[in-house]
Amino acid sequence: MSGLDSIDRSIIEATQAGLAMTPRPYAEIARSVGIGEADVILRLGRLMQRGVIRRIAIAPNHYALGLTANGMTVWDIEDEVASEVGREVGALPFVTHCYLRPRALPSWPYNLFAMVHGTTRDEVEAKRREIALLAGPACRACDILYSKRILKKTGLRLSANGG
Repeated sequence: MSGLDSIDRSIIEATQAGLAMTPRPYAEIARSVGIGEADVILRLGRLMQRGVIRRIAIAPNHYALGLTANGMTVWDIEDEVASEVGREVGALPFVTHCYLRPRALPSWPYNLFAMVHGTTRDEVEAKRREIALLAGPACRACDILYSKRILKKTGLRLSANGG
């Protein structure tokens, strides 16, 4: 990773599994890395400004919140407007992930993906209809792939040996 010193790397390694559930999580990181709490906060801010870290956020467990009907809605959106439609879909309060991907023609025509959570499949279907109205005639086809189980709930992890 270009431009990271050993302290930045240590901070990333100390935070990549999440922050400690303590009143002062940055102080915990500082102790583990061997620098001051203010320096940890400053360095994390710089890493965010450079785009090395995208965000520091709470990740609620949607299953524990009762949102057990989880569907990846997939959309075949005209290429000329896919980015614009994607931004609008991603801004919807009930969409947690939204991204464009290349189609895998002829069997997979979908290029826009938006994750939707609900307490029932009917709720997820209603949210899909709302997205369809937003997409309008640019949408040629859509479907929902419902989750059956959690396979992975982590982001990128740096190893201690440099990878």
